[in-house]
Amino acid sequence: MNARILTVDDSASIRLTTKVTLSNAGYEITEAVHGAEGLEKAKSGQFDLIVTDLNMPVMDGLTMIEELRKLPAHTGVPIIFLTTESDADLKARAKAAGATGWLTKPFDPEHLVKIVKKVLGR
Repeated sequence: MNARILTVDDSASIRLTTKVTLSNAGYEITEAVHGAEGLEKAKSGQFDLIVTDLNMPVMDGLTMIEELRKLPAHTGVPIIFLTTESDADLKARAKAAGATGWLTKPFDPEHLVKIVKKVLGR
């Protein structure tokens, strides 16, 4: 069975690039356009990995992670930030909230696949 990945980003072009990249690598992708939608989709589905932006309308990625980590079913799901931010304090906050990794935009699609494979162990 292919790994199921939830991608959360308010940028249509980033969602498309991420979806094409990860779909071509054999992963099943579900998309959300902001943290609140991502949270709802995560609650209603079973995902092996979540890739999320940080800065989004309605609910940012950090808040989404904090909410997900309160739910027993989502405490161990790996979460990778894919964002334009590179501030060390933000990275520390994200790690404290439960983020597994951090990738800065613009990203190299091959590097994203490599990180996803490493995080998933497949």
